Amino acid sequence: MFSENKSDTKIELEQHEQLEYAHKRIKQKKNLYVHFVLFLIGSIFLILINKVLKYGEEYNWFVWAITVWAFLLVVHVINVFVIQKFMGIEWEREQRQKLVAKQRQRIKELQKEIESDFPLSNFKKKD
Repeated sequence: MFSENKSDTKIELEQHEQLEYAHKRIKQKKNLYVHFVLFLIGSIFLILINKVLKYGEEYNWFVWAITVWAFLLVVHVINVFVIQKFMGIEWEREQRQKLVAKQRQRIKELQKEIESDFPLSNFKKKD
């Protein structure tokens, strides 16, 4: 009876983690697409400022601005489609388990240190 409940809870937890991860990935991709659209609109705007409004007309500065922005967009694409693919939900779970194990080990070490420095026999009341 109790074991079925625990397995159901584990399945629900895994489903919840998967839904959270899916939501996170959707949000990342949406932000990337917004970044791409802003890049296109911003690039056109920079070209218009330089060529049509003749701001800084003697030099095509918009090329450098668009190049830097394109580089940042490429970094964003790499982050969403390459890095996050390798550092997905399984990687996060492994890292979390490693940290929890490390913390538990540290707690055990501290407990041993406290027990050696302050043994319980010194604190027992004598009749």
